[in-house]
Amino acid sequence: MIWMLAFTVWVTVSAGAYLALSRDVFRCVLGLAILGAAANLVLFAAGRLGSVQPGVVPLGDELLQGAANPLPQALVLTAIVIGFALVCFSLALVLRLIQRTGIDDALELRQAEPEPSDPVKPPYVGEGFDPVWPESAAGKRGAP
Repeated sequence: MIWMLAFTVWVTVSAGAYLALSRDVFRCVLGLAILGAAANLVLFAAGRLGSVQPGVVPLGDELLQGAANPLPQALVLTAIVIGFALVCFSLALVLRLIQRTGIDDALELRQAEPEPSDPVKPPYVGEGFDPVWPESAAGKRGAP
């Protein structure tokens, strides 16, 4: 059981990291949501997985023996709610950003940086410092 959960966490972290490192802003948000789900799985695995007894101390006993730990379950439930709210807020911000700029490519969004004369925000350095992507199979510049 624990090996299956470890494999599931590995696949979830790999998929989340792959999407979070994407140039598409929607994929970045979804990748962060998947990474949050992987963290929830790790936290849930901290409790006993194979136990069928509830996390209640029987009357007259002082210790809980052989039952699932209720604390990781409560933490995961809270983390799910907070993660869902964070993803919804992030998607609303991304939709507004795409509406305002008309682009969803993270590298092209760098062009919206302020002019070098702005004393508060760091300036966009310029064309010479942009990453160079090879031509894709379709002939369009961009990451594969």
